Amino acid sequence: MTPPASTLHQRRRPLEPAELAGVPWLPRLTVAEQDRAIPELRISEAAPGEIICRIGRPATYWFGLVDGLLKMSTDTARGQTITYSGLAPGGWFGEGTALKREAYRYNVQALRKSLVAGLPLDTFHWLLEQSIGFNRFVMSQFNERLAQFIITIEADRTPNPEQRVARNLAALANPVLFPGVGELLRITQQELAYLAGLSRQRVNEALKTLAAQGLIQIQYGGLRILDLAALRGRFF
Repeated sequence: MTPPASTLHQRRRPLEPAELAGVPWLPRLTVAEQDRAIPELRISEAAPGEIICRIGRPATYWFGLVDGLLKMSTDTARGQTITYSGLAPGGWFGEGTALKREAYRYNVQALRKSLVAGLPLDTFHWLLEQSIGFNRFVMSQFNERLAQFIITIEADRTPNPEQRVARNLAALANPVLFPGVGELLRITQQELAYLAGLSRQRVNEALKTLAAQGLIQIQYGGLRILDLAALRGRFF
């Protein structure tokens, strides 16, 4: 696919009311804090394959996904891609990098057309200094993401496709990290294959197994998570 002529930054615009409603940390702010943060928020549409964060580039925004699907990954010296996580709607990411104002140590890429919002780092740090509600949100993000990465390490110790698919589904359906997902996880088998590092055929077989066990329901346009706790239990 031909990349857009302009950059994600050049295409940025203010958020519309419906898009602001999808920012999970805004309700935690006071009116005065919202008055500072909302005018600073920007949003852009990323094309499939477009890079939002690139290894080695300094962070300038704290990012969140309003709609679409992203992949957080890195490349090894041998040219292999290691996927850390999928990023689903409602999720905000890169707070560690934003907090330290350092360069990215990972890539974040759009797997499909996606709406990506950003808060400038100066405003991010101002909220950390001023807002108790914002601090609690960021702390919750750190805690939940740490647990997610621990599960990822455990799951990656086995080549079992069912466990790899289960881990990715449970991570994307995490209501704390990705509150915008809702009851139906809108993802294709090919997108799930990209995240799990498997072929589409093996993902299809794993999904059928999980569905037969009553953990998920395969529907048109996505997957319905029926038992998130049991799905997480497939890791161990």
